[in-house]
Amino acid sequence: MAKHQGFPGMMGGNMQQLMRQAQKAQENVQKAQDEIGEKTFEVSVGGGAVVAVLNGKKEFQSITISPDCVDPDDIDTLQDLVLAAVNEAIKTADDAMSEALNKATGGLNLGMLGI
Repeated sequence: MAKHQGFPGMMGGNMQQLMRQAQKAQENVQKAQDEIGEKTFEVSVGGGAVVAVLNGKKEFQSITISPDCVDPDDIDTLQDLVLAAVNEAIKTADDAMSEALNKATGGLNLGMLGI
């Protein structure tokens, strides 16, 4: 009787190799997440009227509002600027994380392995 190793057709039939690669990818993903978590992302909208700063963990560090854009008769514009700054800062951090994860995994989608 022939000895059967792994699953035929999966990475040359070598399940151990697949598991090592998955573990290495998971380590790379964790490293990338840690590195992005330490970064700071600053976004300015409205020509500098509102500046939002958050870290890679999506924790806001500050929101700065220029006194020039504070008009008691136009609170709606200020609210829109703050919302735009917050959303853009989150998008910037998300894009940086996606890029780092793509680089860490060599572009592989490892979601099926829970990574």
